[in-house]
Amino acid sequence: MAILGGMDYQKQQRQVTEQNVDIIVATPGRLLDFKRQQYVHLDQVEVLVIDEADRMLDMGFIPDVRQIVHSTPNKDKRQTLLFSATLTPQVISLASQWTRDPVTVDIEPEQVVTETVDQLVYLVTSREKFPLLYNIITRQNLERVMIFCNRKDETRFLAEKLGRYDIQCAILSGDIPQQTRTRTLENFRAGKIRVLVATDVAGRGIHVDGVSHVVNYTLPIDPEDYVHRIGRTGRAGATGTSVSFADESDSFQLPDIEEFIGNKLACIHPDPAWLEVPPPSRPAKKREPSQEGERRPGQGGKPRSGGGHRRPGGSGRRSPSRPRS
Repeated sequence: MAILGGMDYQKQQRQVTEQNVDIIVATPGRLLDFKRQQYVHLDQVEVLVIDEADRMLDMGFIPDVRQIVHSTPNKDKRQTLLFSATLTPQVISLASQWTRDPVTVDIEPEQVVTETVDQLVYLVTSREKFPLLYNIITRQNLERVMIFCNRKDETRFLAEKLGRYDIQCAILSGDIPQQTRTRTLENFRAGKIRVLVATDVAGRGIHVDGVSHVVNYTLPIDPEDYVHRIGRTGRAGATGTSVSFADESDSFQLPDIEEFIGNKLACIHPDPAWLEVPPPSRPAKKREPSQEGERRPGQGGKPRSGGGHRRPGGSGRRSPSRPRS
């Protein structure tokens, strides 16, 4: 059974206490809560699996995971499997602490980016991004699109603006409740939602068949996130298209991305006709100063929540990094 935050607490508590459970898949916080309440006992665990170890480091979950590990039998009395998209020194250190005589299994393909994804970069200004996005979706009659932004406020602003043009869309970001995320993904898979606007925190690991296009509305701070984003299309042998917008605030990210994927990206200017947009069907809500096209002079782009600032030209990459495609 699954134990995770943002879902019905009492229902999960009943499920785990009223029946025998062989396998628990859990998020760290809710599992620790159940342990403290003695709904779950970890001293008989035989196999411990830690997934997304690198992402847990990024998001600050390692202290919780450490408590969970220490609540299980000693490492010589359990089997431990640790999965990570990137083998950073920190991940390797955790593996050495939590495993005994470990065997490393590398299943990465030789190519970082799959050949089934056609990658294209549009060189635009910040004010040209939305008109171009609108025309990409409407002129090509796209039915299932994922759009990635770096910040939660960007996802809200963009989804609201798309909604004014009667484009069915929804948001996936870190502050969206888990139940809402689950319902949103179900509607996206069912075709009830045409466009999904997401941050990297919520967008990583999403597997939805039939996503024809991924749009990087803002280029990611970390080149590895670029690979994870475009991997949402071109899945299971299907072909897909990745479209990235590079404007005055983030185009300097391109060389790092190109170095990371080992290829030059095709960069073009959009057709002027694709930069025209009709009036919206509904009026706009009151805008916040930080929203697209309204940055204060000298403000520039902001990194995603929790991210650090980088100087143009810096690599910004973690050491040895091998992402999943």
